[in-house]
Amino acid sequence: MKQAFPPLVNQNSKILILGTMPGEKSLELQEYYGNKGNSFWKLLFTLFNRPLPKEYIEKKQLLEENNIALWDVLAYCERTGSLDSNIKNEKANDFESFYKQYPNIKHVFFSSKNASNFYDKYVGRKKDLQYSILPSPSGANASKSFLQKLEEWEAILEALK
Repeated sequence: MKQAFPPLVNQNSKILILGTMPGEKSLELQEYYGNKGNSFWKLLFTLFNRPLPKEYIEKKQLLEENNIALWDVLAYCERTGSLDSNIKNEKANDFESFYKQYPNIKHVFFSSKNASNFYDKYVGRKKDLQYSILPSPSGANASKSFLQKLEEWEAILEALK
């Protein structure tokens, strides 16, 4: 069984970005989006017009400074490799308690269609939250260029206004 990370969140968080489950490299490094082939951090730092740092602590600071929470839909699963298509025997995180503890979250962004599908299957959409699906930042998602992904990820800036 693989176990996801605790959320990166605080009481000021207004938006939540949800992935499905950390990949092998992320689990190895104990960092969200730790695979260098994943453009998650590059997308966020580009959105906020900041240079991409090497240190994970600086990446987490960007989230906190901009009231962005980060988590995964799944708490546990079995999976060979990093592909969401290999996930089985999954269990979702406790979103009911999470939303009660962090009531300022108003918008949920899924970092892939798979994350959205697992959320819909195990959690369900709440009427008082807005939801958006972003193109996956994974290197495996080659159907869109970085700039095409960035254009869609700009919705995060709109949600923070």
